Amino acid sequence: MRKTDSHKGQNGIVLVIGGSEDFIGAPYLATRSVACLRTGPDLVILACPKKVAWAVNCMTPDLITKKLRGKYLKKSHARKILRMSKKADVVLLGPGFGLNKKTKELLEILVKEIKKPKVIDADALKAIRIQDVNNAVFTPHQKEFEILLHNSELTKKNYRRKLKNNIILLKGKIDKVISKDKVKNNHTGNEAMTVGGTGDVLAGLVAGYIAQGKTLFDASFRAAYINGKIGDKTREKLGYGLLASDFLAEIAKLNKKK
Repeated sequence: MRKTDSHKGQNGIVLVIGGSEDFIGAPYLATRSVACLRTGPDLVILACPKKVAWAVNCMTPDLITKKLRGKYLKKSHARKILRMSKKADVVLLGPGFGLNKKTKELLEILVKEIKKPKVIDADALKAIRIQDVNNAVFTPHQKEFEILLHNSELTKKNYRRKLKNNIILLKGKIDKVISKDKVKNNHTGNEAMTVGGTGDVLAGLVAGYIAQGKTLFDASFRAAYINGKIGDKTREKLGYGLLASDFLAEIAKLNKKK
């Protein structure tokens, strides 16, 4: 519960780092799922290329955007982003990153230098090793998970030994929240959610819950449950024609049932 005399910034600050020339929608969905879906944080800040930031600002007035030079994120942005991360409670990395080599170089710096809790999603999952990261939630689907294991030189039999204080939220027909010593399954959700963008919403939900003090494990499970429940409700209304943006109006309704 919030203190009745709390003020802006005391109930969670989320920093989202993402976006590139070709992927504007992903950071929009991730940030809106944190801010507009009202998981509860006070502030959501999006650090992204300048053109992406202006596009997102046109779609919503609710976000603070930090406009970085260039068409994609790169190593020269590291200092500014690290400075921003110190004021955040959680940092979400990856939505709309793309696979540019210079973005990968930036990511390698950020995962090592950012000490706050992290959520690592989308293309960022393809550019890191599990053992190089601490205090993070990885949110892969099955193919991304295989790439993550391959890059980490690990297998499905031994990767949990290297998880340390990290969590894996493995998306699928049954979502699995995995730590080094326990696994919890989530059964909400359906096959209509394979549409692009639902994973960005999920990553934003995880970050929003962490920002308010939930553990990485509990935040991951609650996010998977809520995201799946919204997917089930939306499929009832729209069938297989649902869009990830349809999820945004439903989050606050389900999130209040804590």
